[in-house]
Amino acid sequence: MTDKKHILKSASIISLVTIASRVLGYVRDQRIALLLGTTPAADAYVLAYRIPNLFRRLVAEGSMTASFIPVFTSYMREKSKEEVWEFANKLFWTLALVVAVITVLGMVFSPSVVHLFAGRNVAGVQAVELNRIVFPYLFFIALAALAMGILNCFHQFGLPAATPVFLNLATIAFTFAAVRKYFKDPATAIVVGVLVGGVLQFLIQVPSLVQKGMKFNFGISFSHPAIRNVASLMIPRLFGIGIGQINLFIDTRFATAAGMPEGSLAALYLADRVMELVLGGYAIAVATAILPMMSHQAAEKDYESLKKTLAFSVRIVAFITIPAALGLMILREPIIRVLFQHGEFIASSTRLTARALLYYAVGLPALASVKLIVPAFYSTRDTKTPVIIASISLVLNIVLNVVFLQFFFKRVQNGGPALATALATFFDFFALFIIFRLRYGPLGTMDIFRSFAKISLCASIMGVACWFGNYYTGFALHSRFLVQFLVFAALILGATALYLALAWLFRCREIEEVYGIATRRTAGAGDGYLGS
Repeated sequence: MTDKKHILKSASIISLVTIASRVLGYVRDQRIALLLGTTPAADAYVLAYRIPNLFRRLVAEGSMTASFIPVFTSYMREKSKEEVWEFANKLFWTLALVVAVITVLGMVFSPSVVHLFAGRNVAGVQAVELNRIVFPYLFFIALAALAMGILNCFHQFGLPAATPVFLNLATIAFTFAAVRKYFKDPATAIVVGVLVGGVLQFLIQVPSLVQKGMKFNFGISFSHPAIRNVASLMIPRLFGIGIGQINLFIDTRFATAAGMPEGSLAALYLADRVMELVLGGYAIAVATAILPMMSHQAAEKDYESLKKTLAFSVRIVAFITIPAALGLMILREPIIRVLFQHGEFIASSTRLTARALLYYAVGLPALASVKLIVPAFYSTRDTKTPVIIASISLVLNIVLNVVFLQFFFKRVQNGGPALATALATFFDFFALFIIFRLRYGPLGTMDIFRSFAKISLCASIMGVACWFGNYYTGFALHSRFLVQFLVFAALILGATALYLALAWLFRCREIEEVYGIATRRTAGAGDGYLGS
């Protein structure tokens, strides 16, 4: 099986499962928006959920998983089956201990943590209580992330990618009156649903881990060579990913600044969720699929294949995200109105969220590409470079947030934090791409730029068509939801069909690579140890 075929097959599996998860994620967010709108309670919920989620990204899905996969793949190649699973078992229980301590501290010191994040006291009191309820979510999602990393190393992507489905289902269940009536308010019911979903995300992967060979034999070790290796890789990555989470902290502070409209934090959250609908569809799927592959290529010192894998992935993701970004920018109000404007989420909430979406969408291609270029550095065990660039990006984000708040607030309003993040992310990607190219040689940059030029031309024509379609269909004039939905669906389907037709007309080879290669019959590759 060729590397391209392997990436596309894995990404397609992840993508299909993730799309289903994102659809349920939308239903979840729509239910939350319906119950909370962009009220102070919505800000309290977003703040309470964001804090353990930040720690999750720091100690679990971010630094730990990215550090674990290269070490585990090396063990699979070089060690016996018994040594592989001894390492996995000890890391599991060691991680469980560390995260349990963080969880208890987070619950005990919840007031201090929430007040550090909240720029206003409006959401503070309720957010403290909600944060204390939801914080144990961190413990279970950290273990779920380790399970995902192990299964990914065996090229099992479907089940791990499906785990968010259970988080979404649990949260949705707790938004309905039949369950919600047992709690004092909707926000409390929602965070309990999140906690239940976190438990399910871990438990659903346990049978597959056992089937692969994991026995969960108790054992805590901070001196095991492989665990020390993971820790040594984690520390600089913690700083790198920590910088990204500081960016999130900064955006939260600026979103709750004194001059911001009420509900700005909830609006930014929902706009970001719409962005993730696009990122989760294929961009994150490709990023998830290429990390184990690039780790294997780096372990074999096959840097030419690694560079081809990276360049191919960047082109494929650009093919999806560039037109998606333009579509989100032009159709932002119809998108938010159709997706969320119900119940407590009123017209003013739509305008607030659409403005945030406009500026987030600017950075969509860069955000997706960073998720590809950073694992390329990680696969070569270079953790310092992404940290240095992320540090500069952090400073840039702070400066831009201050500039937008102080000098351009009337123009960008609550979209300032989103625009600052977008521009800082572009800097992040281009700096990392240039450094990687200087360090490892040509990446086929001109080839990538030619693809970008064709994709951008097709997307621009599609964008013009979207604008005229939105204007002449009079979307905003229709008051009935069914009519709005039909017009919206027609605009999206028409824009997609036009873009694909233009890509075929201009001979964008990404169509051949995504559809042609993916449908050719090739021999499969089974799971198992790589050389053990």
